[in-house]
Amino acid sequence: MHICHEAIYQALYIQGRGALKRELVTCLRTGRALRVPRARAQAKTWAHVNADVMISERPAEASDRAVPGHWEGDLIIGLNRSAIGTLVERSSRFTLLVHLPREAGYGVIPRRKNGPALAGYGAITMANALKATVATLPAQLWRSLTWDRGKELSDHARFTVESGVRVFFADPHSPWQRGTNENTNGLLRQYFPKGTDLSRWGAEEIEAVAHTLNTRPRKTLGWRTPAEVLDGYLKSARQTNVATTG
Repeated sequence: MHICHEAIYQALYIQGRGALKRELVTCLRTGRALRVPRARAQAKTWAHVNADVMISERPAEASDRAVPGHWEGDLIIGLNRSAIGTLVERSSRFTLLVHLPREAGYGVIPRRKNGPALAGYGAITMANALKATVATLPAQLWRSLTWDRGKELSDHARFTVESGVRVFFADPHSPWQRGTNENTNGLLRQYFPKGTDLSRWGAEEIEAVAHTLNTRPRKTLGWRTPAEVLDGYLKSARQTNVATTG
């Protein structure tokens, strides 16, 4: 007979009708008397993701990289709840970095449950920062954005309404669905090492790092740079518009 660990936990907690007796609690490393199933915790964390915004609903044109304007995004996290947003266009590999400075009061106002998000990548702050970043490029280059399941983009509905960019979320534990972004984050760690406070870099400094990546020739682009490829898309779009209006 095979008994899984979950069955053992259930049997122990049933003795205390949902909570362990005091003598049993003292034997647990966590000292946690109440049982919280992992699935329930994940469901709460991913409450902002529904069937309409799953990656399976993303336009098919995003998969073959033939049409520009489909982006992948994520955060790179540093010490003391610091972060930098990363956006990569799937066709050109063009990179945009989102500056996420901490909110006023960080380190002064004590942290509390359900309190204000002051780290710089709370849901409202993140959506506003992304909206400002979207405005730096023509609207034709913003067709969709694929993110992981982080709560920092739980305000995605408002972001979509205000920016016009549809947001989709990858499946759980599937980083390969955002492989371009994952690879770019690996390159960025050369400039922003793990274990460092990312708030030490200002907006101009992270923009300089993005420029370095965007002017770096890539084998997958026929040794062109992401900036050259993106510029080619824009020139082609302008010529098409002139021909159409003419």
